[in-house]
Amino acid sequence: NQLIFGDNLLALKALEAEFAGKVKCVFIDPPYNTGSAFTHYDDGVEHSIWLSLMRDRLEILRNLLAEEGSLWITIDDNEAHYLKVLCDEVLGRANFIANVIWQKRFSPNSTAIHLSDSHDHILVYAKAKAMWKRNLLPRTEKADSTYKNPDNDSRGLWTSSDLSARNYYSLGQYPVTAPSGKEIQGPPPGRYWTISKEKFLELDADKRIWWGAKGDNQPRLKRFLSEVREGVVPQTVWGHGEVGHTQEAKKETLAFNSEDVFTTPKPERLMKRIIEIATNPGDLVLDSFAGSGTTG
Repeated sequence: NQLIFGDNLLALKALEAEFAGKVKCVFIDPPYNTGSAFTHYDDGVEHSIWLSLMRDRLEILRNLLAEEGSLWITIDDNEAHYLKVLCDEVLGRANFIANVIWQKRFSPNSTAIHLSDSHDHILVYAKAKAMWKRNLLPRTEKADSTYKNPDNDSRGLWTSSDLSARNYYSLGQYPVTAPSGKEIQGPPPGRYWTISKEKFLELDADKRIWWGAKGDNQPRLKRFLSEVREGVVPQTVWGHGEVGHTQEAKKETLAFNSEDVFTTPKPERLMKRIIEIATNPGDLVLDSFAGSGTTG
């Protein structure tokens, strides 16, 4: 739980001796280089200078990362695509994980000259992609609400999924007979069953095939809530309803500092999402552009 006040490049160099190869997650919210006047950052430097400043810091951050660690950077369109190329050079293009889209505003900016800017980017890189393992997100009531039990199956709540796909499968064309006696010659035109007939019959015998309430629909595979993973795979579009927005973040900073409000804080729910995906209890997290202190 170290908090260092000073130039972040010098602080990073000081940390290198003790923490090289030990940090599990680095999150940074650097100046977006938009030309705005910020009290805490020089945010309007010449483009190539900004990239040079970022390179110096990224090189040390890479050294601080553990082999199974990851780097998360929030940025907007002004420098995002140039920063992506720089990160490809410093961390390796093969270690790029994703570009997450965060919906930072929930209503249009009526004063926008061209298009209202509603999102930021979160560039995600692994130190070594083959070694990085993300955590699942906790299941929500909304995710579980799709599970029902219309046939009173003793195994509990379930949902169904399509048993056919457009991908060619050599064993995926065969007729099936519904419980009603209806003959179904195969999946819809241009599609193939995703399992062999032997596997289909095995699942049907175990009452894992759903034929509809009348027993004569296209077959679907029953997936039981009790058997699904404990969490949800993270996606790359994060809505403000899930992880917060800029107005929410400003209210959070007002709660402890109403005199000198940090102008571009990140919401706590956004940081919670990143840390839940990237770390486990006891892991080291580093934020070298501490800003309003949300990460801490």
